[in-house]
Amino acid sequence: MSRVDLAPNISGALNAREAEGRTRVLRALLVRPVLRAQADGELFRLARRHADTLRGWFDRETGWRLVVESQTVRLLTSYVPQGPTAIAVAGRHPARGRRGDPPFTRRRYVLLCLALAVLERSDPQISLGRLAEDVVLAARQPGMDGVVFTLSGREERSDLVAAIRLLLGHGVLVRVAGDEESYVSAGGDALYDVDRRVLATMLSTTHGPGLVGAALGPAPSIGQVEEALHEPPPAYTDEESTRRLRHAVSRRLLCDPVVYYDELPDDERSYLVGQRVQLTRRLAEATGLIPELRAEGVALVDPDDQLTDVRMPEQGTGGHATLLLAEQLATSGATDVATLRLRVRRLAKDHAAFWRKTAQEPGAENAIVTDALDRLAGLGLVRIVGDGPDAVVHPLPALQRFTMTAPTITNRRAR
Repeated sequence: MSRVDLAPNISGALNAREAEGRTRVLRALLVRPVLRAQADGELFRLARRHADTLRGWFDRETGWRLVVESQTVRLLTSYVPQGPTAIAVAGRHPARGRRGDPPFTRRRYVLLCLALAVLERSDPQISLGRLAEDVVLAARQPGMDGVVFTLSGREERSDLVAAIRLLLGHGVLVRVAGDEESYVSAGGDALYDVDRRVLATMLSTTHGPGLVGAALGPAPSIGQVEEALHEPPPAYTDEESTRRLRHAVSRRLLCDPVVYYDELPDDERSYLVGQRVQLTRRLAEATGLIPELRAEGVALVDPDDQLTDVRMPEQGTGGHATLLLAEQLATSGATDVATLRLRVRRLAKDHAAFWRKTAQEPGAENAIVTDALDRLAGLGLVRIVGDGPDAVVHPLPALQRFTMTAPTITNRRAR
């Protein structure tokens, strides 16, 4: 083969390698929207290398802004869940300080916001003890009625440490000395550097809080504040209207595990129905996700299970129980929680050799069913109406992908 003949092959291999690098960075930013030079060396270098292409793609497809600095890359996302399934999914994916840590509660979210406000006015270095004292003072300011923090007990200190660990993971804080566990035990402290460049990008909204606060007036609800912060700018031309629809639908497809047509506003549903092939193809080519187009809606499935914190199916007793309950719900339809608990109690006996021993203890089925339903609802596969054992679990169309049918065996004819 001549040197001229090799040129197209080399060019194609280089282009494929470049495309693979862009996909890796894009997927990484969807999982964690901050990449740092020290913690994410190769991904950070790839992000800097493909910054212009990635910035253009996010601006065109989602309307999100990519901020590239010398030491950080930050994707400023903006998305407000709408519709019962999307809201249920969002409520079951809370933040966590570290992988495996307990989920964030309301107290932890408030402490995170107060810590960010304190760090905005702090020195370049701050100790954990000083940060805690300033958070306590911030909670006593006017307008913080109903928020009481003393940080005197181990539980409250653990809540603050959870917020600190989240900031460490995003690079807002860099640990210099000490550790958080010693502070939780009320016997130690820690020292941090504050990275103000990352801190300045932590708030990701379409409109500034100051403008929104002035426009909403006194005592707005949390829902009104959130909607106003992320409300898209007005569209004055048909092109701008189309771009807004493309951004809204693309955000749904990237943020939600499944998008059902009947939960979309009329304009977004019409756009997705008409553009679903072209739109999902572009998203799939950039992210490596696989589009699943059904009569009821659209899902972008990750074959590598990297873009989700909830997997289905999953290993272990809980994962197996979830899969078996999904199969039952897909075939039997709406079922109350009490019936599902009885089902799990029988399954625990049938699978005693494989499930954990505690699964057969009295009342163990309650926790197993609760965890399974949280997983299914968090993936947009079921909708739960009511509370307690009388609550009814309604299977959603996407659950049908877990239906098991008996195999069909055909006899091969002799030639």
